[in-house]
Amino acid sequence: MEKTERQKANFGLVGKDISYSFSRGYFKKKFEDMGLNNHSYQNFDLQSISEFPSILKNTSDVKGLNVTIPYKEEVIPFLNEIDIAAKKIGAVNTIKVSENGLIGFNTDAYGFKKSLEPHLKKHHKKALILGTGGASKAIAFVLQELEIDFSFVSRSGKNNGYNYQELTDDIIINHTLIINSSPVGTFPNIKDKPAIPYTKINKEHLLFDLIYNPEVTAFLAAGKANGATICNGHKMLEFQAEKSWEIWNQ
Repeated sequence: MEKTERQKANFGLVGKDISYSFSRGYFKKKFEDMGLNNHSYQNFDLQSISEFPSILKNTSDVKGLNVTIPYKEEVIPFLNEIDIAAKKIGAVNTIKVSENGLIGFNTDAYGFKKSLEPHLKKHHKKALILGTGGASKAIAFVLQELEIDFSFVSRSGKNNGYNYQELTDDIIINHTLIINSSPVGTFPNIKDKPAIPYTKINKEHLLFDLIYNPEVTAFLAAGKANGATICNGHKMLEFQAEKSWEIWNQ
């Protein structure tokens, strides 16, 4: 611990429009609780991923980075190495700065699995993933591991999925696990919610929203009103943050 304290270590979050960041507050408190006075965590708010190299150029003693929307896929070409799971997922949200360069990992999958499993029931056999961004890839990876069939839902219907207009009552009834991996409903647009047939959600459903601010999104509130079990992304973020910390200190 003494050696760690003497050694300066900088960490941060790479993203766009990330003033709301969970990670900065989480790690600031963590460093304070651990007495790591020479550790810091800051936001690197980039308007374009092309700015990414400037982080390491202009910031000394960077040991690790987290990556959020919209750069989880775009950051990959800047890395020297990618962990096997992150390569399978196709998205990176954790970067370790090592002697051999930048190594990419995905701790979203770990965090999602750990936070989802306590809520799963035997009838949760089919899922809808709302959104097709970098986070959705980690969700799909976990559902494959759990042997839960899933389809993507997006405005365009890409990834062989549905578009929102195609969602029938029967599709909602038959998919009892619905995960919002899109940014729809994030603060300050807290009245927004994905356009799905909420009237067909019932007590068999589990609605999971990766968003944590607000604590109960309009998506979750609509599900709860129809008897569904709901879960937000706060625990997932805590789990993935701790996994990132573990990776940076390996």
